[in-house]
Amino acid sequence: METTLRGVGVSHGVAIGEVRHMGTAVLEPPAKRIAPEDAEHEQGRARKAVDAVAADLTARGNLAGGEAQAVLEAQALMAQDPELMADVERRVTAGSTAERAVYDAFAAYRDLLAAAGEYLAGRVADLDDVRNRIVARLLGVPMPGVPDSDEPYVLVARDLAPADTALLDPALVLGFVTEEGGPTSHSAILARALGVPAVVALPRAGELPEGTVIAVDGGSGEILVNPSDEERARLEAVAAERRAALSAATGPGATSDGHKVPLLANVGGPADVPAAVAAGAEGVGLFRTEFLFLDDSASAPSEEKQIAAYRQVLEAFPESRVVVRVLDAGADKPLDFLTPADEPNPALGVRGLRSLLDHPEVLRTQLTALAKAAEGLPVYLEVMAPMVADRTDAKAFADACREAGLRAKFGAMVEIPSAALRARSILQEVEFLSLGTNDLAQYTFAADRQVGAVSRLQDPWQPALLDLVAVSAEAAKAEGKSCGVCGEAASDPLLACVLAGLGVTSLSMGAASLPYVRAELAKYTLAQCERAAAAARAQDSAEDAREAARAVLSGG
Repeated sequence: METTLRGVGVSHGVAIGEVRHMGTAVLEPPAKRIAPEDAEHEQGRARKAVDAVAADLTARGNLAGGEAQAVLEAQALMAQDPELMADVERRVTAGSTAERAVYDAFAAYRDLLAAAGEYLAGRVADLDDVRNRIVARLLGVPMPGVPDSDEPYVLVARDLAPADTALLDPALVLGFVTEEGGPTSHSAILARALGVPAVVALPRAGELPEGTVIAVDGGSGEILVNPSDEERARLEAVAAERRAALSAATGPGATSDGHKVPLLANVGGPADVPAAVAAGAEGVGLFRTEFLFLDDSASAPSEEKQIAAYRQVLEAFPESRVVVRVLDAGADKPLDFLTPADEPNPALGVRGLRSLLDHPEVLRTQLTALAKAAEGLPVYLEVMAPMVADRTDAKAFADACREAGLRAKFGAMVEIPSAALRARSILQEVEFLSLGTNDLAQYTFAADRQVGAVSRLQDPWQPALLDLVAVSAEAAKAEGKSCGVCGEAASDPLLACVLAGLGVTSLSMGAASLPYVRAELAKYTLAQCERAAAAARAQDSAEDAREAARAVLSGG
């Protein structure tokens, strides 16, 4: 019997296949006691397992590259956290086995994270995955993770750890469905990078029986259970039509009446460049530089190392715009040398530009490295600061850029509601704005982007978020400056049309989304996009906003 379920679509495309469930988590190890003379041996086992798991996560990151590499390297650092390891050794000295000590130490740290505020709750899933991998190695049992299968399937899980998502084989994993997560969670971002259809925040996804045929629409968020032959044929026809439209849409981003909307790529480093170039990116709208700093959380990379990495990306986009975000550390991306260890709520503390202004030598080195990396290259370098709150922040960043001798445009990210509301003031100090809709939604609605229970409030179609985008775009237009979007909202083809209608001047996204957005924009005139934007803002819910925009653009 055919049944329709609805979650949150986070990665475009349609997948039809049998359900395969993610391997179950490691069982709780028994609370055995060891003799005092065995403590040193057990501590050695624990250290060896921790080092092996960290090495495996790092190797997976190197294979995956790009955004996945940064996420997995952060997990490797988590595995080797010295405080956690010290706690494990204390528990072994008190008589626990290595596996039990690891399990209990991670459980205690898990509780600390959960109590530290909702922003850090998103790291709990990553912590659980690291724990499971270490315990599995100590017990000598298979790692939890992606099931073995010779036939393509749809992967269903409570949540997907970055280590699993990063190395999914699109030839086997047709799509995936998770019970938890949100549109801006790590799994959602990596799914878009892979080009795998995905739906998250589907209640009771784990109850879908193994082997059941489901159809996953990563655009609408719909899941059809046991679709009929007619419905499967319809979905396959829709998928074929989409593929044809993607192939037909080429060249720069523009509406059907020629209004240009440059389509740029979000990249995490040199590994992401080939896919961006192949997808026809007109430049880079967000170069996340954190990946370089996560290699060693104890110290910042040297100027020489930074120059080499930045130049690889800049060289790939001659005569194009490359927008670099300076280091965004803190909250869920802590660095030992930069971020405080004892903040009660790091998401609302010293992160982003605030951290850099507290450590001006780190900012100065990065800006100098960018200036040197761009020397002699025919590239339009632009540099922006994360987490700008007001004009004072914007001025401090612009002054630092000038002092470093940086010949580039200086910009500010709009991720805090105050920055959107006072955008015109901020634009007195900088030359462009870039909207990070992931964090802007998080701070506007007090809704952690990693928590599936509040995914309704993370939806970029929320009218209040569209209002903040409109305010920012209007301020930029009044000042004769640009205002782009580099958050995940830009990767939604329908929403991309609405953003263009709100006055956004460029859109930046993962490479896999570029063809979808290019094809959708080409269907409509700017006037149609403006009417769709007005209709969306007139609604009171994200769902109604989406449907109102769709109705306008479909002629309804």
